[in-house]
Amino acid sequence: MQRVKLTINEREVEVPVGSTILQAAEMVGIDIPRLCHDPDLKPMGSCRLCVVEVKGNRLLPASCVTPVTEGMEVQTESPAVVEARRTILELLVANHPLDCMTCDKLGDCRLADYCYRYNVKESVFTGEQHHYDIDDSNPFIIRDLNKCILCGACVRACEEMTGKDNLSYLYRGFDRKATTAGDVDYIDSDCVFCGQCVAVCPTGALTEKTMAGQARRWEIERVQTTCPFCGIGCNFDLAVKDKKVIGVLSNPNAPVNGRKLCVKGRFGWDYIYSDKRLKTPLIKKNGKFEPASWDEAFDLIAQKFNENKAKNGPDSFAALSSARCVNEANYLVQKFTRAVMGTNNVDHCARVCHAPSVAGLANSFGSGAMTNVLSEVTNDAELLFLIGINPTEAYPVAGYIMRQAVRNGCKLVVCDPRRTELAAESDIWLQQKHGTDIPLLNGLMHIIIKEGLEDKKFIEERTENFEEMKKVAAEYTPERVSEITGISVEDLYRVARLYATTDKAMIFYSLGITEHICG
Repeated sequence: MQRVKLTINEREVEVPVGSTILQAAEMVGIDIPRLCHDPDLKPMGSCRLCVVEVKGNRLLPASCVTPVTEGMEVQTESPAVVEARRTILELLVANHPLDCMTCDKLGDCRLADYCYRYNVKESVFTGEQHHYDIDDSNPFIIRDLNKCILCGACVRACEEMTGKDNLSYLYRGFDRKATTAGDVDYIDSDCVFCGQCVAVCPTGALTEKTMAGQARRWEIERVQTTCPFCGIGCNFDLAVKDKKVIGVLSNPNAPVNGRKLCVKGRFGWDYIYSDKRLKTPLIKKNGKFEPASWDEAFDLIAQKFNENKAKNGPDSFAALSSARCVNEANYLVQKFTRAVMGTNNVDHCARVCHAPSVAGLANSFGSGAMTNVLSEVTNDAELLFLIGINPTEAYPVAGYIMRQAVRNGCKLVVCDPRRTELAAESDIWLQQKHGTDIPLLNGLMHIIIKEGLEDKKFIEERTENFEEMKKVAAEYTPERVSEITGISVEDLYRVARLYATTDKAMIFYSLGITEHICG
């Protein structure tokens, strides 16, 4: 990799070609203030707080969008830079409520941090101020546009991280807003309440409604955990105050999802305090449940299990586990059932959903799990082929990632009887009749083999019984498949050729094709 040498604050720095001044400074531990810049979003250079002084440049360029050059000399805290930043901050607070004492974002507000850093207590600029109504129309997010500094982070997060395009800029000059389409309240917009906008907002313009008035940010203990709602495995931090969960905060270091979350992960945690949850074991006595200690409950369970095993044999016992449990708990369930109770009568809800996946993948690839990581969707994939899966509803974060890939030029083929969100955004949508997935897939293989587009070297070296599969596929001519599935012959050829001639194609499927007797 080619590298560039430059000097920052009299320190010689060597960084990769294409790096910005801001990135170069961060590599050597030099902090440059920024409000609009976010590592998860495309550079914008609008707030100008990250300006620096570059020798030979009569202007102060924004470091977040200025690439480094060989021999460049940079000062990040020169008198001119400091004065410019003070002026920018004074302009921002001129129309910003200074109610920091009661703002929920205090302690995590970069505007307040930078005002403290540059000793900006008030603004020398006076004039008209905004008096927007606070939007708390929905159960999840409080939006106070009076505190918005127009950094655009929320707009870019909605577009780049979630792909909903619900937020944009409206109006001009003093009336300019970062708001919803039509400037309606969040509840009346197309918002899916993923909360990405809240996660990237540097001020108190967007805050979590559940955490309002609950704690100062420095009082919150962050406890990393994994979301239980779907199989993506998103990580986030539980916000804990006085040993009680008061909300969820994005964790930038989450390996699967980064700061991306869906409405369930970010705001669907309140069930842990539901009045329908048990707080103590209950033992039924005289037909009525009564509270009991854990020792009483465990003793009774062990007694009943042993009595049943002695009387009816080990196979009279069965255990059923859940995908809501962590893998370690499921392992213990099967170990207890087999080793302690002496039976193989153990089952799991995922068998109904993904037994075909485990059997098919294990036979084909040697492991009954997914073969790729989600980061490859946005970083490597050239084609996404979806069948029997609706990610934006069932696995929202995966759906966000797929949208990102498509907007970056990746092709998308969706096979679904319904017009899902991703079907509407796809390059090709195959609307097959219900229950015709197998003929559809066989028909695509028929065309690939017929036109000689299969990977012959891979088949010869890595597969078994290809001729048997070829005989089956031969029966599914495009005309026959078109009649069965309702898909035109032309579309069948388009998809087969596109998939077979794309180097890096990924297949995604879920319960839509596995949760059947023929899955």
